[in-house]
Amino acid sequence: MSNSIRSFLMDSGKKAVARARDGWSVLIDKGPSQFQFWLISLVIGIAAGFAALFFRKGIEALQSALYGVEDVNLLHSYAGDLPWYLLLLIPICGGLAVGVILDRFTDDARVRSVADVIEGAALNEGRVEKKEGIASALASLITLSSGGSSGREGPVVHMAAVISSWVSNRISADGITGRDLLGCAVAAAVSASFNAPIAGALFALEVVLRHFAVHAFAPIVIASVAGTVINRIEFGGVTEFHLPDTTTLQFYQELPAFLLLGVVCGFVAVALMWTIFWAEDIGNQLRDRTGLPRWLRPALSGALLGGLAIWFPHIIGVGYETTSLALTGELVLHNAVIFAVLKVIAVSITMAGRMGGGVFSPALMVGALTGLAFGLIATSVFPEVSGSVTLYALAGMGAVAAAVLGAPISTTLIVFELTGDWQTGIAVMVCVSISTALGSRLVDRSFFLSQLERRNVHVAAGPQAYLLSMFRVASVMRAKDDPRAASEDACWDMIGEGVYVDGNATLEAAMPIFDKAGVLFIPVVTLSGEDQAPELWGALYQVDALRAYNRALAATAAEEHS
Repeated sequence: MSNSIRSFLMDSGKKAVARARDGWSVLIDKGPSQFQFWLISLVIGIAAGFAALFFRKGIEALQSALYGVEDVNLLHSYAGDLPWYLLLLIPICGGLAVGVILDRFTDDARVRSVADVIEGAALNEGRVEKKEGIASALASLITLSSGGSSGREGPVVHMAAVISSWVSNRISADGITGRDLLGCAVAAAVSASFNAPIAGALFALEVVLRHFAVHAFAPIVIASVAGTVINRIEFGGVTEFHLPDTTTLQFYQELPAFLLLGVVCGFVAVALMWTIFWAEDIGNQLRDRTGLPRWLRPALSGALLGGLAIWFPHIIGVGYETTSLALTGELVLHNAVIFAVLKVIAVSITMAGRMGGGVFSPALMVGALTGLAFGLIATSVFPEVSGSVTLYALAGMGAVAAAVLGAPISTTLIVFELTGDWQTGIAVMVCVSISTALGSRLVDRSFFLSQLERRNVHVAAGPQAYLLSMFRVASVMRAKDDPRAASEDACWDMIGEGVYVDGNATLEAAMPIFDKAGVLFIPVVTLSGEDQAPELWGALYQVDALRAYNRALAATAAEEHS
């Protein structure tokens, strides 16, 4: 028996030594490059964390200067005592400044935000626009400081993406590396902005990269922790919101109420998104019909916001004070309903005016108010089986935000990290799951993906929907001098029948032509003008287009499962 044990121990020891030797070889051969990548992730995390911190401190400083507040978390209380003309004038001046900045430094006078980061991850190898991104950050800072009713997470995420894009260009990163670095920057920015390291990492994976590949997890977590450290050095380990000690689930009989709350929150989230899109369409039509200069559009929205703030200063800024009042149950029913409706209107005006900012913080406020209103009704109808109304506010906050962002996992966690209340997970998860399932059926998965769909950027359906748009016809076609190309006579015959494709088009435009015409190849031309004959470039074969598409699908699948 002792010989068997000795033999077993010796064999185990030899195997352990062999594994250690193999591990050392891997470290020597591949470790430095991997270590270098993690070091870059750490640096990006620190840079994005400081960017988020400076953005937040900049808003607080400018807001204090404009409104004369000592504590920006109590902005609406201070604003209520200001003269009415200041409440009207400050958003107008802020809108003018935003309009001039966007008109000067962007080609479409549009603020860049999370949707553009998602597009950069999917279609541009993890890169975003840099000049437009810096201008958008400045515009959003002015918007949030001067009374704009939006959130700071969108500008912070895009600002971090600008940092990672600069690094990716400097090191000539490929698509996978560029996307990973983008995820690192986003995670750090969210973590630094909200003191939420777990949710920051998962937000980058769930919302921006839209996969949970193992190879991306470690560097993203490193960057997320770095961003959180930056936040806690300045603000400490405190949560954004403080809850009473009574947020407990009374018993399982109360769970059906949270299922119903999830349904309500799903419809509220959809109403919020639809109202924003409707207001934006109205703004576009108004500008087209009146010829309003695009730099005046934010000022017009500022005037509407200022007029609304004269009677309801609660709609100014991020809205953390009102959110805190809802989470602590310090609002009555009619105030909760009125403030929720007004916040939806104010956010829609801000977004329609292209003033800048994000939707996450407004979604938190609307959700908390919705949950509080629902809880006040539910606990009054069934007091014997009801817990605290503040639990309904907490669950509603997560449910609306999750449906808007299309991020049930990271939103659930960020609610916990913002409040520090980990004991009410069942109620929150029930609400979040129901609201997200409902909301994703009524819009294109989320607010951000719906924004992209409205721009004809088809990211919501996954890689199979957008990969074709990444290939130009000219890059896949067979040129005229290619020995495998179609004869010019056959091409010109098809052109005469109206079957051809522009060389500058994408495969997304070319593939339907194959199905409609039932041909093996399509002539590729360039269209110089109405009175000029097309110039023949070559032919696009269906087999070549499908081969390029399949390779792209395989590469995407390999990245997502690596």
